[in-house]
Amino acid sequence: MKLRRLNSIVLGPAFLSSTLLLAQFAPTTIPASQTQANRPQQQMPSSTSIQDAAPNSGDVGQIMQDKMFLRRAAEGGIAEVELGRLAASKASGDDVKAFAQKMVDDHTKINNDIAQVADSMSVMLPRKMNKEDKAEYDKLARLSGNDFDIEYLTYLVMNHHKDLHAFRMEAANPCDPNLHDAVVKAERVIHSHKVMIDKLARAKGIPVPVHGGNHSSPAAS
Repeated sequence: MKLRRLNSIVLGPAFLSSTLLLAQFAPTTIPASQTQANRPQQQMPSSTSIQDAAPNSGDVGQIMQDKMFLRRAAEGGIAEVELGRLAASKASGDDVKAFAQKMVDDHTKINNDIAQVADSMSVMLPRKMNKEDKAEYDKLARLSGNDFDIEYLTYLVMNHHKDLHAFRMEAANPCDPNLHDAVVKAERVIHSHKVMIDKLARAKGIPVPVHGGNHSSPAAS
């Protein structure tokens, strides 16, 4: 009797220890219904949907180019208006004065179109001329008479040939259809300006660029 009680006393703690160890290391099983109830339903996106949502690297690059074009066009447009106002009051030739006023009127409209597109694309535009155009404005402000006319027309010749090329390049690539329409519309106006400027420049003996970027002689047609 004493021997049986002793065995119970000895084996009892050992049995409890083994039971506790098994309970400690046994994996806890949670019913599937409870797991689903506590976790929101999520569906992993397929690789196809991820690719569709990600922007194309070419589109991102073009969008950045469009925004830079808008800023440069706005700067150039501001300069055309400010220089035109100066020329309308200071030019010695009536033809130069009349053309300068046309530059003010036409580029004010272009600037408004550019501003509307920029607003729709959340692009912040500059509100003043760049340093190069400001330096030209200050230079013209110190001139008068025929010297003013020649300097003004020479600067317009250079700018309009360069701007026409930039607008043509942009018209071929923009992502935004509103930007495309505004650029094409402005391109036609700038082309008409270039034709008139070249004619005025030749009349005063100012060389103008020909196709390919070379300068023609003053007498070239």
